[in-house]
Amino acid sequence: MNWYLQSGKESDVAFCSKISLARNINKYPFEVEEKNQIESIENEIKEHLFEIGYNLKFLKLQDMDDITIQSLVEKGLINKEFAKKKRNIGSILINEDENICIEINGENHLNIQVFSSGLELKNALQLAKEIDMKIGNILDYSVSKKYGYLTRSFTNIGTGLNGSIRLYLPGLSKTSNIRKVLEVVSGFGITTKIESGDIYEITNQKTLGVTEEEIVANLHIVAEKMISQEREARKILEENSIDLEDRVYRSYGILSNCKKITSRETLNLLSDVKLGTDLGIISELTDLKVMKIYLYTKSANLQKYCENQLDKIQRDIKRAEIIKQIIKED
Repeated sequence: MNWYLQSGKESDVAFCSKISLARNINKYPFEVEEKNQIESIENEIKEHLFEIGYNLKFLKLQDMDDITIQSLVEKGLINKEFAKKKRNIGSILINEDENICIEINGENHLNIQVFSSGLELKNALQLAKEIDMKIGNILDYSVSKKYGYLTRSFTNIGTGLNGSIRLYLPGLSKTSNIRKVLEVVSGFGITTKIESGDIYEITNQKTLGVTEEEIVANLHIVAEKMISQEREARKILEENSIDLEDRVYRSYGILSNCKKITSRETLNLLSDVKLGTDLGIISELTDLKVMKIYLYTKSANLQKYCENQLDKIQRDIKRAEIIKQIIKED
């Protein structure tokens, strides 16, 4: 089963973890646009696929249809800007479980990405470093003895590492404590990005002058504190159990009975429903079913699931049908 349909450590709050390593190959300019250079980088990588291992497959973005590319964006496997700006020159290496996805010829020559469900940043780092070492032994990376790995962006120079954890924080949002927590987090050199459905992504700002392990340790500490704060907030919500149960079951009622529904409304309602599932209020759902609804109701993945191209109205109708199907699964 793919990582994004699994429950990991602290998965009631920690949605997923990701490690990215930005790398460039020494003999090429950082910004590669010429066809012969693009093909040369691709060929070097393809020639050594077996040595790299992990059953990685080489895929060019220009050989994919729009829905397939968007489905990868929705899963978080490729960057939205990479998908849009590098459509004609970008490619990826990806394994069957999709917990490894390496962007080629994006902002940098290589962006090595490792994903995991739950709070598993340390394990993701270990795998990412293992992959990085294998590729580094084959290709000559651009490295400075003084600064570390050289990248197109000054913010990535050094380790070239970006770690991120996506956290589900409905308790802090509903008790109006989220802003206070985010202000404290920013003091630890952490950037926060707000997504739909009470999901927040935290990532490191600093990559120079620190080790990969220090970056991950700092992120891990911050994430654990936020998880603790979220669980305390949920206890406050549980004190008004009737109000909480009413809100949860209203959202569940809409999801399980609607005839059509938009993606945004689904995410907002699913936030309440996941909270109810995690707290044992809703017995009809499991964590796996919630993850399936979250993934397969997104526009592109919905169409991949249906194996059919749909317009907006058709998607809204089919989305409601898929939700009911998933809820009724044994």
